Amino acid sequence: MTEHPPLRDLIQAALTRLGLATLYLALFAMAWYAVNGCSKEKIDPLSDRIKRTWTAQAVRENSTLVFTKGATANIRNYNVFRLDLSTPPAVKLTDFDGNTFVGTYVIQGETKLILSALQPEPTGTGGTIEFTINSATGMSLDITRTTASPKTGNSLNQYQLTGN
Repeated sequence: MTEHPPLRDLIQAALTRLGLATLYLALFAMAWYAVNGCSKEKIDPLSDRIKRTWTAQAVRENSTLVFTKGATANIRNYNVFRLDLSTPPAVKLTDFDGNTFVGTYVIQGETKLILSALQPEPTGTGGTIEFTINSATGMSLDITRTTASPKTGNSLNQYQLTGN
């Protein structure tokens, strides 16, 4: 007949194995949290990310690249273009032709920038210009006007801007 180990020994062996398994699981959980849980960057709200003065890096009119900062063969000169969002809710827009408009701005959700009560009133806008926010990361803001611009031949313009 085979001799069986006492029940006490079996229970003690099982608890020892369970203890090691629990210890390994706890160590794994702590290591995972240290790598994944603590390393996430805090992302500032969109209202804080766009709160600065922006200048044109590149501009597309109806998908045609018309301006690249520093290029010598630009179709249109956007060097004077400024979008000043540094003192919310006030906005100051200096267009490529040097005309300056002041008013207020709001952000709708994470995807829309609305300039309103612009004075003097830009031609054909009713004092309001809306943009879709394509991206806003670090010192870059990419926006597309939602209505055609009469100044550029009724084109829809995309602005890749750099923060100052």
